[in-house]
Amino acid sequence: MSAGCLNNCPNCKCSKSAIIIGAGLVGSLWAVYLSKAGYKVDVYERRPDMRLTKMSAGKSINLATSYRGWKALDEVGIGDEIRKIAIPMYGRTLHHQNGETKYQPYGNGDQAIYSVSRGEINAKLMSIAEENPFVHIQFNAECVHIDFQQDRAQFRDTLTGEITDTTADVIFATDGAFSAARYHGMQKLDRFNYSQQYIPDGYREILLPANEDGTHKLSLNTLHIWPRGRFMLIALPNFDGSYTCTLFMPFDDDKYCFNNLTSKEKVNEFFAEVFPDFYAMMPNIADLWEDHPLSSLAIIRCFPWTHRKLALMGDAAHATVPFFGQGMNAGFEDCSVMWSLMNQHMDNWPLIFKEYEKLRKPNGDAVQDLSLQNYIVMRDKVADPDFLLLQKIERRLNYLYPDSYFPLYSMVSFTNIEYATAFKKGNEQEGMLKQIIEENSITEATPEEIIDTILHTFIQKNTAL
Repeated sequence: MSAGCLNNCPNCKCSKSAIIIGAGLVGSLWAVYLSKAGYKVDVYERRPDMRLTKMSAGKSINLATSYRGWKALDEVGIGDEIRKIAIPMYGRTLHHQNGETKYQPYGNGDQAIYSVSRGEINAKLMSIAEENPFVHIQFNAECVHIDFQQDRAQFRDTLTGEITDTTADVIFATDGAFSAARYHGMQKLDRFNYSQQYIPDGYREILLPANEDGTHKLSLNTLHIWPRGRFMLIALPNFDGSYTCTLFMPFDDDKYCFNNLTSKEKVNEFFAEVFPDFYAMMPNIADLWEDHPLSSLAIIRCFPWTHRKLALMGDAAHATVPFFGQGMNAGFEDCSVMWSLMNQHMDNWPLIFKEYEKLRKPNGDAVQDLSLQNYIVMRDKVADPDFLLLQKIERRLNYLYPDSYFPLYSMVSFTNIEYATAFKKGNEQEGMLKQIIEENSITEATPEEIIDTILHTFIQKNTAL
């Protein structure tokens, strides 16, 4: 492997060095990659070591690992370790206000996305990284300055106040949406473009406990959604029988909004009226309402992503909202792309960085657009009869032509087709499907054999999808 020694060469002694700022999901995984390439890796994390405190399910929004994430994990041989803490979800179950439910598969066959606790996967990745003796994670280390003239990073010990200056062959900022490394470094540069957009909605987490016997209150291998037009509630399963639930809703200026839920009485009234089946499972919701903070959601866009020896990765480069479940997957894909470029260019970092940001910036923008678009789908369209018919036709087309037609969701979640390509093609395909339905007067009652004939005829006339 051209990128390095894989730590098996006694003559190498890991003379190459790297600094990673942030030991979150992307930073911890990237430490594994770099150590495999023969780098001595120092990781600096502002927070204390999360592994030394007891983590509980529902501590943060559960994540959905899909194809891109698994590809990056498998690339360094750790995918199976993560699969041990992941639960497959083969589709979404919709909970309507009248108590009816409807199941919608995500793909064909056994295609699934996987629910995993953010805390558990982060802790696991840290531990895997530290199995390599050339990886060291320094906790309680806050980045306070980036010196591009000297290519140095400065950290403050949050416990003692001690300041440390350090340098390395290359530096990576993986410290999240509100990256200190980006703020103290890139955002001080001339011609650095930066935008921070908060959406009108926030979120509050709710932990739905297991039954007394430890079993799940809801069906296990599915993502549960309570779509309510302007807002929604979702639930992802945990191994202990609980569900990590998240209510996404406007802060204000709506009949149902967070700033109107100002008392236990109002919380109970809201859930009893809007989510009656959930309220029946959790009648004490008002008593637990304050267990998790009300949080906001932002999209961060910036460019360039690299300067001299520093590169932004993950949320530090392209933070998005969670509605397509691609934030972690996109960050992991950053690692995979950077790794591929390392192997192509033999650690020529100026060339690697130039190609990395050229390749990834359009896809970072696209995953943000996809995430915003999918929020409307999840909270509103999944309960719309016209949209459900469109999805039915699309799944059938994918079933009949699995090698040539991919729905948007499949392109994003079950392939590594570039996000920008998927976004463009997916919207084109939606227009095409609407045309097929309208021109052939297809309804929910149209027999499948007639639908198949229509689709075969369409494909014969339009060989290039």
